[in-house]
Amino acid sequence: MTTLTEVPPGDAVIIMSRMYDAPRDLVWTAMTEPRHVAQWFGGPGFQNPVCEMDVRPGGRWHHVLVFPDGREMVLDFIYLEVRKPERLVWEHTDHGKRQDGPPTSRTTVTLEDLGDQTRWRMVAQFTSLAARDLAVGMGFSGPIAASNDRLAAYLKGM
Repeated sequence: MTTLTEVPPGDAVIIMSRMYDAPRDLVWTAMTEPRHVAQWFGGPGFQNPVCEMDVRPGGRWHHVLVFPDGREMVLDFIYLEVRKPERLVWEHTDHGKRQDGPPTSRTTVTLEDLGDQTRWRMVAQFTSLAARDLAVGMGFSGPIAASNDRLAAYLKGM
């Protein structure tokens, strides 16, 4: 299974979706517990030495992602909505305020229960079409799709 990506014209969003061969509760656990997220987040060769998650509205997600070449990226998010086990909404802590660096987004992930499978859907909402297009140009969906592949493999061993 692969991750599908949509970039609707005229809408400042990137939509991604995928099916997982795992029940929704298991996918939720893998996506919301730091000890699991640290095992699959990022593409092949990425490491996650810091993954701190307080999964509740107003809670923080602090993450350090180490690229295969040793570069580090610090990610700081705040959870806006948490509806276990079906919906997570978060945004970068500097969403709408960032002056440099890659564009930020408000991210909504929904998990649809299909018995032994789960449909994952992510909508990344950007502040403008220009920010969305910059994110597309920077390869926004590539690392997420690679993370999804790692998550799918990780779920098989949970």
